[in-house]
Amino acid sequence: MYELNDKIKNLVPYEPISGTYAIRLDANECPENLPDDIRAEFAERLGNIAFNRYPDPMATRLVDSFSEYYAVKPELVTAGNGSDELIFLIEAAFMQKGDKMLVVSPDFSMYNFYSSICEVSCRTFYKNEALDIDVDALIETVNRDNIDLLMFSNPCNPTGRGITRADAEKLVRSVNALVILDEAYMDFWTESLLDKIEDYSNLIIFRTASKLVGAAALRLGFAVANPAISRALKAVKSPYNVNSVSQAFGEVVYRHKDYLQKRQKTIVNHTKILYNGLVEWARTRQDVTVYSTVANFVFMKTGCSRDIWDYLKQQSIVVRLMGDCLRVTAGTEQEVAAVLGALRTYGENRV
Repeated sequence: MYELNDKIKNLVPYEPISGTYAIRLDANECPENLPDDIRAEFAERLGNIAFNRYPDPMATRLVDSFSEYYAVKPELVTAGNGSDELIFLIEAAFMQKGDKMLVVSPDFSMYNFYSSICEVSCRTFYKNEALDIDVDALIETVNRDNIDLLMFSNPCNPTGRGITRADAEKLVRSVNALVILDEAYMDFWTESLLDKIEDYSNLIIFRTASKLVGAAALRLGFAVANPAISRALKAVKSPYNVNSVSQAFGEVVYRHKDYLQKRQKTIVNHTKILYNGLVEWARTRQDVTVYSTVANFVFMKTGCSRDIWDYLKQQSIVVRLMGDCLRVTAGTEQEVAAVLGALRTYGENRV
């Protein structure tokens, strides 16, 4: 009788919170749908897709649009079916038996998850009490333990904290390991290394269309790296990994630079309002720590996390519960006001 192997037999599928809620602030998505004029362009492009043909294997027009928006050379960009595909692909193809990978904690859990599926030895470097990375200590760990691959998000999901551009450069040039900076949330900050990508032989940067761009439904991720790494990525990926609809729609969105820049300013502003409101609310309590953020969400630690989460859910507001922490996405102006109002009501009932 066939039995599943040990690494997968006890796994359970990922199941995000189900149900219908008035306000969803749990997944760090862009709070508003794309505007009518962009969706009208989608409809026009949809009518021109040859559904009987495989998609462009290199997603050329999509990559050109992405490259123009971020001012990088298109030959340095590899498109993926979400950043998750790229994470899994690199861990599976760039790592060999006996190689060692290092992640930081807390951070995006899928880095470690995919390492177990790929049977890669994965170690963990822990952040300090302020949830920041001690870059010098991280460099020492990578070199001392002969790490082959270091992967972490900057800014960090779930903490919203980040390391500066100067510290990121110091890290990359001080280690021999391949370094992957997942900049999924860098659209909300100013410390990217995208413009330095060709200066380093050991750097890959991830970007996504799921946050600022507001196209999470398309599942588009991008890896930016020097020519040698980019050629290898294109060689090992699936031939038709990004479907034709996502390619066409993604190309359209990245052409709307003015719209995306305006949206960026709005989301950053709403995040500041959310953060300031949470800090003010936390002053009335002794069990809440609110962390400053450079992303589009706010992270806070509290011994009442489950109780707060349940209360908000009763108000038809969903945030992300992570043990004794909560992660709250910055929604629309009305959604930010609603969650802050609900928390004040919670505080009045449970001082």
